[in-house]
Amino acid sequence: MERLLHTPEGVRDIYNHECEVKLQIESKLHQVMSRYGYQDIQTPTFEFFEVFSEERGTVASKDMYKFFDRAGNTLVLRPDITPSIARCFAKYYKNEDCPVRLCYGGSTFINNNEYQGKMKEVFQLGAELLNDASVEADAELIALTVECLQEVGLKEFQVEIGHTGFFRALVEEACLNEEDTEQLRLLIMNKNRFGVEALLSEKAMDQSLKEAFTTLPELFGNVSRLEEIKNVTKTIKAVKTIERLEEMYHLLEVYGYDKYVTFDLGTLSQYNYYTGMIFHAYTYGTGNPIVTGGRYDSLVRQFGKDAPAVGMAILTTQLQTAMARQKTEVLTQKERELVIYSQNGFQEAVRFAQMKRHQGIDCMMCRIDDIVDRSALKAYASRVGACCIRIINYGGSMETITRWEV
Repeated sequence: MERLLHTPEGVRDIYNHECEVKLQIESKLHQVMSRYGYQDIQTPTFEFFEVFSEERGTVASKDMYKFFDRAGNTLVLRPDITPSIARCFAKYYKNEDCPVRLCYGGSTFINNNEYQGKMKEVFQLGAELLNDASVEADAELIALTVECLQEVGLKEFQVEIGHTGFFRALVEEACLNEEDTEQLRLLIMNKNRFGVEALLSEKAMDQSLKEAFTTLPELFGNVSRLEEIKNVTKTIKAVKTIERLEEMYHLLEVYGYDKYVTFDLGTLSQYNYYTGMIFHAYTYGTGNPIVTGGRYDSLVRQFGKDAPAVGMAILTTQLQTAMARQKTEVLTQKERELVIYSQNGFQEAVRFAQMKRHQGIDCMMCRIDDIVDRSALKAYASRVGACCIRIINYGGSMETITRWEV
């Protein structure tokens, strides 16, 4: 019986004020996405395994929660929502050539030992801009990210931008095999310059290429660093990725959000479907990113429609943790009243509560036949988030005990 009261490792209950704050944060984020023209979409919590299989570039098979339906099909709890959006877009917008903006909210599930001590169910709100390959679309997703974080009250945060095309261009010129490429990617993600040097020490490639790879973990800073980074390599494709980042930065200056941006060419992702600009947003109070995103121009094609796309996901669990540690206040229900009545006061209690509800004020009713200590009533009111207690006395008269900030 005791086990029934606990949750499995990696998931947790959210209740009372914490849940109220979570919903308020999500509401604010959704409002910003709506203002930018993003329309809601909902995808299933579980899908066919093939939607997230290895060739899609998403989570490894061993890290997914798998089960079977009655027909023997392998199903998985979604480890990532972007492939689901790509599938829906390819199906429902097959003949659409103009930009499509979609937003969503939902949980992802990753069954990975590396997540020990971290949540295996993570809620996120995301936005995807499809059928738009422009640098303006990239800038819009960064601007949307900044406004979302501002909307919930964050003041100190940074959006760190990279470009997977820079790394891919160097790999292509170096003619590295798949195994070496994956190992190199992990080393660069972990900022392990010495590991990169060791891996490439016996590889037959131009010395300038080796130097470009070994400096990748250190290629970060403000916009002035981009000009320096272009001098690291003569690879034409790599240089073009830097020029696109420079162009995007100038667009963000128009938005007025350039001060939130830094660049890191060593920024890569565990998701291999990213093809262009990639970014993470950070703030103090958590060591993990609170927003992730990037361009994935080849993913939708795997579902039958050749379309460019860029998107982002706000990890609300990480965001709420950071906000709590920063003591960022989130205003929830402005006013909620508690009506106490005895058996004879039910009719008057309903009349009063309904009047308040029609005024847009939350009002809860509680029958208490015996007189209780006023301090106990205040304590109960605090627990349920009420800022005012009304007592319906015998005969219909009303007593207001107190009003206070909860």
